[in-house]
Amino acid sequence: MDAIELLLTRQSTPRLIAPAPDASQLKIILDAAIRVPDHGALAPWEFIIATDQGLNTLADIFVEAAKASGADEDFVNKAKGMPMRAPMVITVVAKTQQHPKVPVLEQLIAAGCATMAMQQAAFALGIGAVWRTGDFAFDANVNAALGLEPHDQIVGFLYVGTPAVVAPQKPQKDGSQYVRYL
Repeated sequence: MDAIELLLTRQSTPRLIAPAPDASQLKIILDAAIRVPDHGALAPWEFIIATDQGLNTLADIFVEAAKASGADEDFVNKAKGMPMRAPMVITVVAKTQQHPKVPVLEQLIAAGCATMAMQQAAFALGIGAVWRTGDFAFDANVNAALGLEPHDQIVGFLYVGTPAVVAPQKPQKDGSQYVRYL
């Protein structure tokens, strides 16, 4: 798959099953993440990978956070199953810092770009991925359970695995419909 084809056909794959990427595929996915624009070479990201027992640990973290927020039993049960929607979940964290030339916003965007690059690399490898956020990405209890600092920000949970079904290709949109010239 060439780069233009990837950019014009990439899509999320929400129904994922085992296997997860193997070690060589995961290396490509992670290497793609750190090639994104990174003003000041700050590497303002961390990737927390959950597979196997790690998915159960992430589920426990979600359940405890849901309970702490006063969620009802239905949501607590849903939270327990969230990490099980894929054989691998990569929590992408923006590890921002104060810098005289690189605003925090740029660092957050860089971590977001890293997430997108991982999803694109997975797609190019024939691996499915979907980028999710939700309340747990902004939950202080989740941050604490993952050992994050108060200023760290989860930018997404990248669910990765084998596509369960071949998704129909989405229709091509016309990017010029979103343009305004000065």
